[in-house]
Amino acid sequence: MTFDWGFVYSLLPKFGAALGVTVQATLAGMVLALILGLIWAIARRSKNRALAIAVGFLVEFIRSTPLLVQLYFLFYVLPLWGPSLTPLETGILALGLHYSAYTAEVYRAGINGVPRAQWEAALALNLGRTVTWKSVILPQAVVPILPALGNYLVALFKETPLLSAITLLELLHTAKLIGADTFRYLEPLTLVGVFFLALSLIASTLIRKLENACDRFRQG
Repeated sequence: MTFDWGFVYSLLPKFGAALGVTVQATLAGMVLALILGLIWAIARRSKNRALAIAVGFLVEFIRSTPLLVQLYFLFYVLPLWGPSLTPLETGILALGLHYSAYTAEVYRAGINGVPRAQWEAALALNLGRTVTWKSVILPQAVVPILPALGNYLVALFKETPLLSAITLLELLHTAKLIGADTFRYLEPLTLVGVFFLALSLIASTLIRKLENACDRFRQG
């Protein structure tokens, strides 16, 4: 089978729409993962032992079960109990929940890396708990963990092909449908690989630039 560039150009409009869905799922899923991960990390440090244990169990449960199983559960089982989500909403929720368990551990490492003297200084200044977290702890905890969070962004992006299992028309599912209709898989699957490679490299470059900017800010 020869590579047909004319066929490739004819596929670009379809892949443009699929790329939009993939990027939307990636960005929304990562935002959800960052928010939930921070909530889990703070909750695990709660003085309420029952809450800390419950959140710790939840995080370990999510980390220990495959993303594909979670996708199937949210899409096919959850509607039996009431809530019914679209494939895109289910994909965002599944990606956000799954990766929140990993970002929670990254946050926890960053928070544990903040010197104890910073906590004591905030206490000595009579700062409230919210102000302490917002103005003292988190600014020092987040910067060192940016590389790890960036790695999870790229990893989450590369997990989006799993969303084809719940009928979401992302890049891979679009390529498979085109291949089934035309009996040509070389061009659509090659395009999928090129898109993932290009966007992963762009994301990695932007993350590196953000890290460098934060380092320059910290140094003065």
